[in-house]
Amino acid sequence: MGIYLNPNNDTFTRITKRKIFVDKTMMISVLNDFIETDNTYICVSRPRRFGKTFAGNMLSAYFSKGCDSRSLFAPLKISKDESFERTF
Repeated sequence: MGIYLNPNNDTFTRITKRKIFVDKTMMISVLNDFIETDNTYICVSRPRRFGKTFAGNMLSAYFSKGCDSRSLFAPLKISKDESFERTF
């Protein structure tokens, strides 16, 4: 079902190629700490106009099984985190 809903990383790829791009990928590091714990629900709340769609597209590209996003995230901050290789 995840492949049907999030088949690729096209949207996040387009976002990273914009003239102005703010790297917020360290949010993934925090979420990776919750994987394989008893916390089954995680709420990522943000105020209006503060990047909820951006965060969703980033997480979709990172955790998608429909494509390999390693090269997309390699130049970003998350690639320096120890949880980066565990996910892929």
